[in-house]
Amino acid sequence: MKKIITIVGARPQIIKSSAISRAISTVFSTELEEIIVHTGQHYDENMSDIFFNEMGIPRPKYNLNVGSGGHGAQTAKMLEGLEKIFQDENPTAVLVYGDTNSTIAGALAASKIHIPVIHVEAGLRSFNKRMPEEVNRIACDHMSTMLFTPTITGLQNLKNEGFGLEMPTDISPDNPLVVHCGDVMYDNSLYFSKVSKEKSTILSDIDVIENEFILCTIHRDANTDVEENLNAIFRALLTIHEKSGLSIVLPLHPRTKKQMDELLSNELKEKISKKPGVKIIDPAGFLDIIALEKNSKMIITDSGGLQKESFFFQKPCIILRPQTEWVEIVENGNAILADHDEERILSAFDHFDSAQGFSYPNFYGDGKAAEFICRQIVNFL
Repeated sequence: MKKIITIVGARPQIIKSSAISRAISTVFSTELEEIIVHTGQHYDENMSDIFFNEMGIPRPKYNLNVGSGGHGAQTAKMLEGLEKIFQDENPTAVLVYGDTNSTIAGALAASKIHIPVIHVEAGLRSFNKRMPEEVNRIACDHMSTMLFTPTITGLQNLKNEGFGLEMPTDISPDNPLVVHCGDVMYDNSLYFSKVSKEKSTILSDIDVIENEFILCTIHRDANTDVEENLNAIFRALLTIHEKSGLSIVLPLHPRTKKQMDELLSNELKEKISKKPGVKIIDPAGFLDIIALEKNSKMIITDSGGLQKESFFFQKPCIILRPQTEWVEIVENGNAILADHDEERILSAFDHFDSAQGFSYPNFYGDGKAAEFICRQIVNFL
């Protein structure tokens, strides 16, 4: 029995981890033991605990409760706590997801004491090192023993950085396994779409109608912490609402709400308060988010996860960033990069409001990425 410690800390990682946990419990229960460690990077109940409850994910054995803070302080607390756990548990490997501070802390703590690191969502690049996530994902890849990339583009990025793509006989950080596996979030979207249809009541709860609203999320610093950018985004959203009649549904991160209070102009705040069709709600659980995605007309977001899920559920997406790791959906015409530029956001909306004939190639696998990953762990570690 191989013992795997899974590191989660941010909301998307908790969701992603459910695919691997489900594969272990249903297919690999006699070969793999999973211990979940929650760093506490996201500690609000709506941002974390609700996902364990509604998605049936095994509860964490450990929670470091690091909370919020600067990158250095937060990562340092994680490193200290994770190293002790790794030494006590002596796992076969440590599995990390994505590109957060929890990711880099887990990878660094493990690699320093020679525990193999498994990186799920390896190879993704925005080519913008001003993003902390870009630094985290690059560093994590170069510490990993097993790199599982969700896309062919990610595989090519790793090859360009000097990773070998041939199948090694004896893997190590100097000779890692690098493979294209598909996307665990596609696994989850297929699985939980059925559950969401049965359990979510979010549309009636917030009084919106299928295909008559836009789902919007905003959380990245470049959008929330710069007064000019935040005001430009909300001006665009109000214009779209007023000219189209579509409701705007905004499940907002607590910090984004705080920044709206502090940075939005009084004129904008007053207009928003008088628009019942602009629905600002608390962060939604994953089943509710799926319901909102599936039933929206369009998605506007700076979230990497929602960009992909817009593609999974065949919804056009306006990306509130200057670049994306998910270049396939932009190149295929399913998404447009608009950043925080008001005119570009409005132009993208006009394009998607009238466009037809979208295609949805099989960019993200067959819905069995988690089982593939687990099989490789069993075979190679």
